[in-house]
Amino acid sequence: MTETSVAIGQVKRDISELVNRVAYGGERIVLTSRGKPKAALVGMADYERLRREQANERLVHWQAWVAESAKLTAEILARREGQPLDVDALWQAARADLEARDEHIPGH
Repeated sequence: MTETSVAIGQVKRDISELVNRVAYGGERIVLTSRGKPKAALVGMADYERLRREQANERLVHWQAWVAESAKLTAEILARREGQPLDVDALWQAARADLEARDEHIPGH
């Protein structure tokens, strides 16, 4: 698969030809501005492959997060001898603490 650099000015003139080269010739075209790469034209097969790779990466990260979360949950339960955290009680205690602090601020 060939890769060609094309100035953005040429893209404006030759967009149809460039799209056809990408779509039917399997070419990848790097669009440049002042000699610096800015974007790329790729065929749909390349685009779909990139989308699948991104989805797979997100899935791997999500699976790692789920595994880490399960590990942390197990560690917390082990430290608490199997007793889960009472999230509502924690929330109420935090709220009461904030309200008590507010009482000490003049004007509240």
